[in-house]
Amino acid sequence: MEYLPKDPAILVSSINMLLRDEEYDSLEQLCYAFGREPQEVKNYLDHYGYVYCEEQKQMRPKGFDE
Repeated sequence: MEYLPKDPAILVSSINMLLRDEEYDSLEQLCYAFGREPQEVKNYLDHYGYVYCEEQKQMRPKGFDE
């Protein structure tokens, strides 16, 4: 993958895949590898209803854990 996708659903899927397959140890490491700021990515996906779960190392829909 050369860049992080802009489409929110594909971005969430890509982030979760890269973290699940242990390509990267953290969201921060993943974002920096693609030249993006972690908070920028979190804010962008928050707008579309996703939040980052540190414990599971994955993006989840808001309210998933409630």
